[in-house]
Amino acid sequence: MADIIISNDLTPGQIIDQDGTLLQVLDTLQNKTAMRKMVVKVKVKDLRSGTIKDITFGGGDKVKVCFLDKKKYNYSYDDGTFFVFMDNETYEQVSIPKEQLKRESNFLCDNLPVQIISYEGEIMGVELPVKVALTVTYTEDAVKGDTINKPQKDATLETGYVVKVPMFIKNGDKILVRTDTGEYDSRA
Repeated sequence: MADIIISNDLTPGQIIDQDGTLLQVLDTLQNKTAMRKMVVKVKVKDLRSGTIKDITFGGGDKVKVCFLDKKKYNYSYDDGTFFVFMDNETYEQVSIPKEQLKRESNFLCDNLPVQIISYEGEIMGVELPVKVALTVTYTEDAVKGDTINKPQKDATLETGYVVKVPMFIKNGDKILVRTDTGEYDSRA
């Protein structure tokens, strides 16, 4: 499903279709001088390849804006080649290649609720919750007296992801990790 708007009305977050390529608008800049027509410079991210580039539109150019479908699924398991997600209402399973979810794989744990994003039946990716609770599988013990300037240490999580945590975190603790930055947030 798509709508046609003029380039002057583009805002960050919108998805545009340019010759069959789905692009997410990251930033826009409108430039109008006395001797030229308006120029709209748009920074976009290709949803299939992940590349970021700049494109330029003339003021008033028509642009096709697309709407992506989002559906709730829960992460089930990793079969070696694919990550498998299940719809809890219909028990339908969806498999997504591991190469497509490299960054997201750091936060996937059993029964994690996610949103699978698709466009006309093609899976574009997975939207994770803002914070995920993960168990610390290995971290060094705190050194007594090392408390100046909020010291941190490395901790390996159940997914294999390594994150910096405060010194009081121990093996077996559950912590919240932000999925947007990949940083420690708090204890769970």
